[in-house]
Amino acid sequence: MAARILDGKLLAREIQSEIREQAEAFKAAHGVTPTLGVILVGDDPASGIYVKQKRRACERTSLGSRMVRLPADTDGATLLAAVQTWNQDQDVHGILVQLPLPNQVETASVLDAISPAKDVDGFHPENMGRLMQGRPRFVPPTPAGVLQILRRNDLETTGQRIVILGRSDIVGKPLAALLLRKDTSGNATVTVCHRHTKNLAEITRSADILVAAMGQPRYVTTEMVRPGATVIDVGTNRTEAGLVGDVDFEAVREVAGHLTPVPGGVGPMTVTMLLHNTLLAASEQLGIHT
Repeated sequence: MAARILDGKLLAREIQSEIREQAEAFKAAHGVTPTLGVILVGDDPASGIYVKQKRRACERTSLGSRMVRLPADTDGATLLAAVQTWNQDQDVHGILVQLPLPNQVETASVLDAISPAKDVDGFHPENMGRLMQGRPRFVPPTPAGVLQILRRNDLETTGQRIVILGRSDIVGKPLAALLLRKDTSGNATVTVCHRHTKNLAEITRSADILVAAMGQPRYVTTEMVRPGATVIDVGTNRTEAGLVGDVDFEAVREVAGHLTPVPGGVGPMTVTMLLHNTLLAASEQLGIHT
């Protein structure tokens, strides 16, 4: 029997409807529109598409959005000045610097400059540290989206063997920390694999839940998946054939029990959880604890 497809697009609409209600209630109660500020450097087509998706999602959920677009040859000092402007702007509650940045800009210094209270991507060292201690301010949107897909589809993590392919600061590391927490969406036994992992297929076949987040098109094959396992595909790879994930979707769907598609799986949930973090940031900045 083919896998049950976990529709991230449908789930994102459901959660965005909840966020819209919360945002409208927030505005009615406090006279403030939670607002996301986006900084885009250069004219990379993919980055432009992602920013447009985020701004449209803000409109759908009654959140405000503002944007600064800087040329591709922008230097680090100019970009840092733009970040500081919004750090000090009380009408901007969340700041997102769209990645990747041009080579002449040191990405770490820019992310470090964002106020931790407005770091809705959850990349600031302070927020990463809080996450590792099990008391996050903002959960990075992609790992948060993965957890929502699991939780809202009644896919248990407690006691499960979860294997994550990829150890990035954006997905692999924070997701592992979240799944290890003493929490109903955690309590898992987690293995993180990377390019130096030996006997990889043997390890992935042991997984109840396999998360692919290494950025390699169609890397995960049927030989790497235990029959009936849940497979979460975080990958987004632009190929001549179009957008594909890190999982060989058509083949793996015949083996897995549950499977996210690309597009339409984790991607829409990443945008949605960014909006959730923006609303949370506005609440905290006004001293409102939800």
